[in-house]
Amino acid sequence: MEQRVSLITLGVADMDRSRAFYMALGWEPVESPDGVVAFDLIGQTLGLYPKAMLAEELGIDAAGIGGFSGITLAHNLRSKAEVAPFLRRAAEAGARIIKPAQDVFWGGYHGYFADPDGHMWEIAWNPFSPLGADGAFQWNGVAEGGG
Repeated sequence: MEQRVSLITLGVADMDRSRAFYMALGWEPVESPDGVVAFDLIGQTLGLYPKAMLAEELGIDAAGIGGFSGITLAHNLRSKAEVAPFLRRAAEAGARIIKPAQDVFWGGYHGYFADPDGHMWEIAWNPFSPLGADGAFQWNGVAEGGG
């Protein structure tokens, strides 16, 4: 298996609300079939899908989808100064701040929010993992000119 995550799908209760939330963060949806909202990212796509339909597809109870499941999604930024304003923007769009922006023991700076369906996002600046020119992230940083 190649080391790649192609699509992250979030089960959401209200497609319009979730679409508006991510658009308020500055993301633009791409054309997709009815019932799906997709945002193309760097190297993958984030999809929004009705929670009830996702549960049916999986063959599980819809109550088992959403909220904190031990998984966080992370959005790394280019500088420490960008973290707190991004968290404020998320709060203004309807996020619940879980952890305000703060220094981290390992040398970075981050905070967490929950989207309208409770999916957890970390907003971080990691001085040891600089982003590529195109915003691409790799654990040990993107090589000069890479992305």
